[in-house]
Amino acid sequence: MKKRITLKDIAKNFNVSIATVSKALKDSHEISPNTKSKIKEYAKLHHYKPNVTALNLLNKNTKTIGVVIPNIMNTFFAKVFMGIEHIASQKGYQLVSCISNESYEKEVKTIDLLKHGHLDGIIISLAEETQVKQNVTHLKNTLNEGVPIVMFDRVSDELECDKVIVNDLEGAYHATCHLIKSGCKKVALVSVIDNLSVGKLRVEGYKKALKTFNIPIEERLIVRIGHHEDFDTIMKIILADKSIDGLLCLEESAAVNVLHLVKRMTYKIPEELSIACFTNGKLLQHLSPSISAISQHGKYIGETAAKMLIDRIENEDQPKPYETKIIKTSLIERESTKPLD
Repeated sequence: MKKRITLKDIAKNFNVSIATVSKALKDSHEISPNTKSKIKEYAKLHHYKPNVTALNLLNKNTKTIGVVIPNIMNTFFAKVFMGIEHIASQKGYQLVSCISNESYEKEVKTIDLLKHGHLDGIIISLAEETQVKQNVTHLKNTLNEGVPIVMFDRVSDELECDKVIVNDLEGAYHATCHLIKSGCKKVALVSVIDNLSVGKLRVEGYKKALKTFNIPIEERLIVRIGHHEDFDTIMKIILADKSIDGLLCLEESAAVNVLHLVKRMTYKIPEELSIACFTNGKLLQHLSPSISAISQHGKYIGETAAKMLIDRIENEDQPKPYETKIIKTSLIERESTKPLD
């Protein structure tokens, strides 16, 4: 493989300075026409390409953003990434994408790698383990070193930076209200994300809706299922109570698993059991029956986060207060819930 030619190589060939070569390639009037012509021809012959990263570093701007997401298999995060990429591309920025895989240790190592990689800034949603440990020292240190950060969805109140969050409480409230208004008398909640801040907010929204309709809160109907627990077994025990006629699932995969289970249990959906869930992934539209979902507008969240970070990068000489932008959710009604009268 041939070695890539550099400004230094060209300068050595003509016995001139690197600055002279650089000026010649930029067609500077300071360099004689004859010298410019020779240098340009030589550069073309040897397929010289400027090192954009090196040039950007000279300008203290690499036009590169690091993105750290906790789970690439989650439809919501995939949509957020699409939004980030869309704006970054428009603004001439490149992305270095990393996945923490819900691991605190991996997140710490990733941040350390990114901040020493000459990036302009970082967009991140916290890993589940990071939220459980409640340790964001690695991100505090990064901010203290002058690297701007925008957090989205899973954020920390300990960090002073720009944030984009979903109104999870409001989304769960409206979804639960919808189930009740459509005729559900006893709505259970299914959470596989109880460790996450968003999961806790969604539970609060569910409880708020029950209070609005003067329905007693039964803790046994708030079903929290851990990663290593048998989902089907726990749900079969819960659904043995035939008076449960509504389910709010706090995450898409839980809703899909519930749907398969209740169909095997020969429930009629939505006549006997209505189902609604968070995250409006495409899969939910194509299931039979299709599942009503709370859309978090992931692509818009990504676009908003990217705009906030790029604005802070490009206006670093004009400090301004940090912002937290709250994105409203919306309920997409499908076949798994009864239409309102």
